[in-house]
Amino acid sequence: MDFAITEEHRQLRERCQRLAADFATRSSMHDRDASHPTENYDRLRQEGFLELSIPKEFGGAGVGFLGHTLAYEALGQGCPSTALSFNMHASVVMPLLDSVEVTLQAKRQVADLVVKRRQLIAGNYSEATSTALLGERWLDTIISRIDGGWQISGRKMFASMLEAADYCLVLARPDTATRPTAGAFVLIPRQASGRSVIANWDVMGMRATRSDSLVLDQCRLAEDAVVFQSEDIREFRRTTSSWAWGSYTAVYLGVAGAAFAELVRVVRSRQVPGYSQPLAYHPDVRRQVAQLSAQLEAARLITYRSAWLYETEGPTAETTAALFRAKYVVGEAVAHIARVALTLSGSHGIFKGGRIEQLFRDGALGPLHAPPADFCLWNMGIHELGLDPAEVSPPLKPAT
Repeated sequence: MDFAITEEHRQLRERCQRLAADFATRSSMHDRDASHPTENYDRLRQEGFLELSIPKEFGGAGVGFLGHTLAYEALGQGCPSTALSFNMHASVVMPLLDSVEVTLQAKRQVADLVVKRRQLIAGNYSEATSTALLGERWLDTIISRIDGGWQISGRKMFASMLEAADYCLVLARPDTATRPTAGAFVLIPRQASGRSVIANWDVMGMRATRSDSLVLDQCRLAEDAVVFQSEDIREFRRTTSSWAWGSYTAVYLGVAGAAFAELVRVVRSRQVPGYSQPLAYHPDVRRQVAQLSAQLEAARLITYRSAWLYETEGPTAETTAALFRAKYVVGEAVAHIARVALTLSGSHGIFKGGRIEQLFRDGALGPLHAPPADFCLWNMGIHELGLDPAEVSPPLKPAT
């Protein structure tokens, strides 16, 4: 099944493969230093990736979710951190433009910010107290009305690409909220007074995403900073989850592909003294490479189907289940493929700065990146069994 992949899609993928090859030359340096790959972001801006997924009626390229998936799978094979963090732009912009709940005025405001003003938008929904294992986020960040606009205070975690992005879209709780499900999506300019960054991103993988903590201390904002607000954001999050969550799946699929390709390169080229054949001829290597090939292709087809389904049917129950299925399968695949690649490459592959060693660490984050593996299985089980989510006991007892 070709999932309606067009010639335009293929050309986009080839363009992203060329970009990925360039990004790969600096990936190890940025990983080692946990530094911002700003030159990669600048290149993506120049290449039109700010407006790549923006619908054509708003002035964008309108490649759609399938085109985005193909593009970011390819980009993920170069510098995984660059692809993962830059994807955040689409993962927060596109839900606003796709949702039927967001007003046309707000959609035009966001689209003009990107297309006409060429602004890069990061996103940050996670609180220091939240966990993706439960799916829900209790919002400690509070936004209040003041004369002439808004004031927001709180601390956010995992704020990727902060120093490169022109704005950060955060999720906050209105101080007037009457329900725990209330939320407001708020645009924070990079130079806003009261905004600061705690540079605490010292982690094992995806180090160059620089997913530091964002601090908002009575940060004052203009009237139009709030682009969407609701007393119950659950429906918004459900219907836009393919963009908000599923867009990251393609990046990890790319990491899996990169690890597989590097493993093949290593075992085909490494010939041990005293033997006439490279390691590729070893029966255990052949068997495991064959298994990894099957796992990678299965993950790719499931991901493509998830993207195709969203484009053809929209945010249906099956589309949402396909999103969770793809994320689970890709998360397991990338972690396994990267681990086997490290094992088969032997002790020579564990040195810092090596391609497989870095992809092993980046790939290890796949199963826990939101939505994490167990949250995906939770939702898939409910869907496959035809259960009413309202009748399912919560995974943890709520506080009274």
